[in-house]
Amino acid sequence: MDLLRQLRLVRQHWWIVLVTLMVALGVTALVTVRAQPRYVASVTFFVTTPSQGVSDAYQGGLFLQQRVKSYAELLTSDRLAQSMVSERQLGLTADEVQRRVSTSTETGTVLLRASVTDTDQARALRITEALAANFVELVQKVETRPDGSAGPIKIEVVSGPGVSPTPVSPQPVRNTVIGALLGLLAGVGLAILRGMADVRLRDAAGLQRVTGSPLLGEIPLDPSARVAPLIVGEAATSARAEAVRKLRTNLRFVDVHEPARVIAVTSALQGEGKTTMSCNLAIALAEAGWRVLLVDADLRRPKVGDYLGIDSGVGLTDVLVGDVHVGDVVQRWGDKSLLVLPSGSAPPNPSELLGSKAMSDLLLALRESADIVIIDTAPLLAVTDGVVVAVQADGALLVSQQGRTSRTQVAAAARALHSVSVRLLGCVLNMARVPKTEAYQYEAYRVVAGTASTDGIPAGRHAERDAAADKVDHTQELTRLSR
Repeated sequence: MDLLRQLRLVRQHWWIVLVTLMVALGVTALVTVRAQPRYVASVTFFVTTPSQGVSDAYQGGLFLQQRVKSYAELLTSDRLAQSMVSERQLGLTADEVQRRVSTSTETGTVLLRASVTDTDQARALRITEALAANFVELVQKVETRPDGSAGPIKIEVVSGPGVSPTPVSPQPVRNTVIGALLGLLAGVGLAILRGMADVRLRDAAGLQRVTGSPLLGEIPLDPSARVAPLIVGEAATSARAEAVRKLRTNLRFVDVHEPARVIAVTSALQGEGKTTMSCNLAIALAEAGWRVLLVDADLRRPKVGDYLGIDSGVGLTDVLVGDVHVGDVVQRWGDKSLLVLPSGSAPPNPSELLGSKAMSDLLLALRESADIVIIDTAPLLAVTDGVVVAVQADGALLVSQQGRTSRTQVAAAARALHSVSVRLLGCVLNMARVPKTEAYQYEAYRVVAGTASTDGIPAGRHAERDAAADKVDHTQELTRLSR
């Protein structure tokens, strides 16, 4: 995974980083507040030797440096701790004294530093004083020669004993910085892991990779679409409507050598917006002056009639079983060159009915009566109806909702179409969360675009004028089909 992909995952899951950072800071603050203050008392020893003990100064220096290392071990030895506990009232055991003592030496010197860390400031000083006195006494005993004369080593206290006036721990500033850094790193790691484990579609590029087809449209999320799903009225000037028009343009030029006139609109799962997309795409094509016929072929859960406000009691199923003629049930919608063939009564065998010869003959007839036929079909993974219809169309348009459908489900839907040699015209990412900058750009420009005109005719009226001229021919053709 490249750096750009990781940064994108962190941005998408920024809330994980924020929550982890806040938790880390909270834990750090709790630990800092509940921690007992600790004080450090220290003493520094200087190790030397009389000049008569070693003739060569260089060899004497090496000798003392080796001794300092041994004395550092002696400061934390059991013997010294036992002597301190037995001679002084420290209120601690020998093991407790040992755990509080630490030593350090400076390379190339003969200085030895001992530190005592304790939660009691006064007790830390008492232990350090006892340590200094007992250590000097112990070294003298160890270095005394068998004849009772003084040894070649002399220990002197050159600094301390002294205790720090303020606690050395906890350190709120240091702890906060460390906690924030750890929380930030943990949050970034969790965000990346969450993104890698997330199998849902999150962007248009992922949809293209999974389906292996071009991205024809990216419809932005519009909360008002729940109550007003169609791009008419005030919604006709929204960013969502403009995205549908862009889809219309891309769909018409996806293959100029073999344009698709019968298009099946489907999705992997229910609820991804395929019916709304079918209706809005048909409306957008009709606005451009095309003679459009919208067919509701989702016979199990038809919704086209509900969205367009037309009667769906008689329609496609009744035509396929031969009860009525298609020209008798096709309904004109609005003042556009858009005709709608509703679903009709619910059949007991939708798949067989949609795959029948009657359906194939109907599509051939509808192809001649309209410039473009848009067919709303059932979801691909739920039932086989969508594949049955898509096989008979010129191509299929796959609609996927961002953040809802998984990549596996979309891939399975694409395989279902490819397995029967259906021409996948492209894919559409529905309810996409586009950057705010793009929305601002459209909102700033749409006022000017809405007032534009040519030859004194308001923008958009040219298409209506051309469509009005085609309505008579359109109606006459459908009337011919009904005979």
